[in-house]
Amino acid sequence: MGTDEPFSNYFNYFTEIEEHFQRARGTSLFLLSPLDWALIETWKNSGVPLEAVLRGVDLAFEKWRAKRSRVQMVNSIAYCTQAVMTEAQRMADAGRQRAERPDSAPFPQDELRRYIEGNAAAVRATAVAEFLAVADSLDQIAADLPALSADLEKLEQHLTVLEQKLIATARSKQSEEQALAARRELESHLRPWRSKMTAPQIAMLETQFLDRSTLASAGLPRLSLFYLR
Repeated sequence: MGTDEPFSNYFNYFTEIEEHFQRARGTSLFLLSPLDWALIETWKNSGVPLEAVLRGVDLAFEKWRAKRSRVQMVNSIAYCTQAVMTEAQRMADAGRQRAERPDSAPFPQDELRRYIEGNAAAVRATAVAEFLAVADSLDQIAADLPALSADLEKLEQHLTVLEQKLIATARSKQSEEQALAARRELESHLRPWRSKMTAPQIAMLETQFLDRSTLASAGLPRLSLFYLR
């Protein structure tokens, strides 16, 4: 689902949703699963407004609490999928997506530099030769940050390209057993929710989950500014 909202300005997207879900659930120590994080990423990449996700979470829990019999606690944000997509469509139909840019940067330049330099160090720490070029590129971005930080959307695009390079390289180095194990884990998480999602939603969720799994198994960080938390 498209939107005019510039998501490069919503670098708190993941944190906002995580904290809101925890509050709605009433358990602040509850940890989101890999499937939850992948689902949030599909919403972000599809242009689902943050406000639509937060409203959808609230509506889903309202309906859950209204049930006379609540056998199980809500243990995944996937439970809120239909409500989130309904709210996103409602906002799109009403033409109320925000399109304005913020007056100031989401975070200080020093924080950006620490994040990028930390990711470069983490990539280099894998000691995998094929990853070193990405680490060098990250170091160069950190060095050029005074100029690059003036356009965070362009910076985010550059980081996304580097992240995709890491994913492609890491996936090429996986064994068949590792790839199969990742798909089995995906299916175990996704099975209860398949009937509640559309085919395109499931396809995007599978991609995001497997990308996350590939990076994690290789000991690689996420590079997107959306993970600067």
